[in-house]
Amino acid sequence: MARLTASLGRERGPYDPPPAARELTATSADGARLHVEVHGRDEDPAVVLVHGWTCKTDFWAPVIRELTSTGHRVVAYDQRGHGRSPAADTRAYSPEVLADDLCAVLDAALAPGERAVLGGHSMGAMTLIAAADRPQLAQCAAALVLCSTGAHRLLAEARVLPFRSESARIRAQRLLLLSKLPLGPVTPLSRKALKYGTLGPDATAEQVAVVARIVHACPPRVRGAWGSVLAGLDIQERASRLRCPTAVITGTHDRLTPPDLSRDIADALPQCTGLHLLPRLGHMTPLESPREVTGVLRESVREHLAGEAGKVPGARSAGQESPAATKEETQ
Repeated sequence: MARLTASLGRERGPYDPPPAARELTATSADGARLHVEVHGRDEDPAVVLVHGWTCKTDFWAPVIRELTSTGHRVVAYDQRGHGRSPAADTRAYSPEVLADDLCAVLDAALAPGERAVLGGHSMGAMTLIAAADRPQLAQCAAALVLCSTGAHRLLAEARVLPFRSESARIRAQRLLLLSKLPLGPVTPLSRKALKYGTLGPDATAEQVAVVARIVHACPPRVRGAWGSVLAGLDIQERASRLRCPTAVITGTHDRLTPPDLSRDIADALPQCTGLHLLPRLGHMTPLESPREVTGVLRESVREHLAGEAGKVPGARSAGQESPAATKEETQ
């Protein structure tokens, strides 16, 4: 109802969440219930999208629109505690819980034996790495796309707070991640702070407003609980156990998970299909440039899911790259 009333009286834009073709509830290993949306036609090749910390399915709105308009089915879900997925026991939050939840969604949303391209942003990409040893990932993932993420040293590498002293910066960023204080209403100051910390220098006012609306909606208790997991995260070794073809995307101006963290992951992957550097983009790459991120997802579908080239509408030709992206091939 909230989505319907929000759009009354105005034309829906690219950042407005599109209506789902159907909605599901997935039940995780500990009984937690997860809200799942399916967009597009059942007969189209599937892309599963996993959002990041403090976000929800709405974050993927422009990517979902582009994918479904070119003949792809999209499955997106709210990570526990985010959006319409209940928080469950926040004391149990861990990388293993992220992997459990992903596996539950794959079991619920994909047909038996069906494979999909899986894409994750930030904590969503960490979810895919955390699930490296899960049978469901091996069975369901034709390819992976990891956007704006890291698998270790998040506090040491982040540049969200501009302290010159590394130790001071780490301490301050730890406090920021673990904070359970309400963010309060969206204000010009909070929008400015979010733009600095999460977006690139060319982000539009509309993009800043969308990020602020989504992040401020995350419950403070959930934000702090998952922030505690991220503060101590070290799953870098699991990246070497991702056996399917995997593309990595990063913005050159990402302060939360700087490009060096993406390079670490790309170097560890057994089958890295490319490290895509998106100039002047920040941490929110799928929202800042949905065309670029969607292009990598489509290419992954075409190369690793659809079989013959050209079977997937909207897919790029072999070797064709988006003009704004720099791609580092990793052997």
